[in-house]
Amino acid sequence: MPVQPLAELIRFARRNSPFYADLYTGLPDRTTALTDLPVVPQAEYWQANTPRHNRLLTGPLEEAVVFKSGGTTGSPKFSFYSREEWREFTTSFGAGLVDAGLRPGHRVADLFYAGDLYASYTFILDSLHRSPVSNVRLPIGGAAPLESTAQTLEQFEVEVVAGTPTTLCALADHLLASGRALPRVELLLFGGEGLYQDQLPLLRTVFPNARVSSIGYAAVDAGLLGRPVPGPDTRVHRVFAPETVVEILDDHTGEPITAAGVPGRVVVTDLRRRLMPVLRYPVGDRAEWTDAAAGRFRILGRAQEGVRVGPVSLYTQDVLDLVRAADPAERVNGVQLVVRRWEARDGLLLRLAHDGNPDGLAELADAVTSGLHAARPLYPEAVAAGHVHPLSVQWVRRAELAVNARTGKLIRVLDERPNA
Repeated sequence: MPVQPLAELIRFARRNSPFYADLYTGLPDRTTALTDLPVVPQAEYWQANTPRHNRLLTGPLEEAVVFKSGGTTGSPKFSFYSREEWREFTTSFGAGLVDAGLRPGHRVADLFYAGDLYASYTFILDSLHRSPVSNVRLPIGGAAPLESTAQTLEQFEVEVVAGTPTTLCALADHLLASGRALPRVELLLFGGEGLYQDQLPLLRTVFPNARVSSIGYAAVDAGLLGRPVPGPDTRVHRVFAPETVVEILDDHTGEPITAAGVPGRVVVTDLRRRLMPVLRYPVGDRAEWTDAAAGRFRILGRAQEGVRVGPVSLYTQDVLDLVRAADPAERVNGVQLVVRRWEARDGLLLRLAHDGNPDGLAELADAVTSGLHAARPLYPEAVAAGHVHPLSVQWVRRAELAVNARTGKLIRVLDERPNA
């Protein structure tokens, strides 16, 4: 499917998606400018995008592939792609793998995760399959025993290993503990979470001849976001043009930023997806342009819509709902998610403002923690595996919550991790 003119895509979405028809009520019939459209409200978007009685899709669910992204077990987030859309998605991303360093004949181990409707393993395997350069694909997956994975890499003299930083570091730690290294590996491709400087020494020890690169920037809900840009800063990417339009919006005014070095939240429009239209969709990340004219930008971390703690994605609204469910007496009057990093691992601190009565706060903290663990079991699993620190709760008064100095608005997510 070719890239569609924006005006045609807007008309199509308004005509065929009840969600977009409601969202664009009041807009002129011939709206053609992207900035005339409102940014998609995430809570309403996902409320409309359900397996039954879906109000977002533009047609009946008769031919599609379905994936799940980082919602809780009680409120999963589903994404839908037609056969043609998935093929185009993976073909475009596969072309970007060349920018990441993929070369003809490379033997590539796919260590991303599969099953339970998650996309990353299948997405990378299909992208490798459709890459413009020949390659040998080894679909190992992220759940395989580390020793089995290590043996496969050795047996096939693998040159490229692709996975989350958490998986790559776990593999490296296993190899280091057994006194082994893999000098034949030329390239480590990471995705799904940020790579931090404190992870590099371990990777360099076990993969002494490997260059580390982003595999590319994409999300199952938002689609294509950025191609890797060769260079020392793995956070820098280039927009997938003409397939998508990436905007970086000012936190206060909502206006598009064009100057380099000014942080804002990432919003994407996909000009090829029609089954599940993506029009000014907030990705949940923050970024800044390094060269707006060339479409180059640097990823700075998560924005207010969500947070990623190691390999675990959490939507802010889901956390707010879980706190509310654990607090029937409504003693919590403010919630802030604080992400920190120490001892080479991420950790999540839930900062909860209370009503001033200290009685029962310990029990309420336990209820909140248990509720989050039950709804998002990947978090306690990541703790047990040593990938992230245990969740902690901090009780404060409302005035102690961090607010925007300019507007006085509560900052829902504080990412206190280093930028690199």
